Amino acid sequence: MAKPLAFLGIGLFFGTGLGFLVAASSGAQLEGHDHDQGAAVHDHAAHDHGAAHTALTEAGTPAPVLTLTLHPDGAQSRNLHIGVENFTFDPEGVNGAAVPGRGHAHLYLNGVKVARAYGPWMQLDALPVGTHELRVTLNANDHTQLATDGVPIEATIAVVIE
Repeated sequence: MAKPLAFLGIGLFFGTGLGFLVAASSGAQLEGHDHDQGAAVHDHAAHDHGAAHTALTEAGTPAPVLTLTLHPDGAQSRNLHIGVENFTFDPEGVNGAAVPGRGHAHLYLNGVKVARAYGPWMQLDALPVGTHELRVTLNANDHTQLATDGVPIEATIAVVIE
């Protein structure tokens, strides 16, 4: 049994080396990327939809109502319940035309967009110690923010991590 394992190890060693030589001779390059381990959240600002995030779409009647409730989920995590009335989460319609009372939510932590929510529950994981501002907006399928009489439909809650 020792000989087959030795041959397997030798084969893996030389096979890996040969693979790197072939890749290098073909012009392939090994490139890494920075995960920025010190960052608390991923900045979704690069995933912009143009002016859609700041444009408003009238929500229609009856106007949607938005409430936020936090539930403990470990020392540095929280489960967020996005309570809605007169609004339907519509993941299948994302990037489509705005339909009154349908869409998704955008979550902003300390002013930085961190996620989209296509349903009423989201987990906020590994938050740093301190007090954070969580803002949630209701958005149409075309990512415009829903509004009532020109006032954006959004809610804000403090997230305290001790």
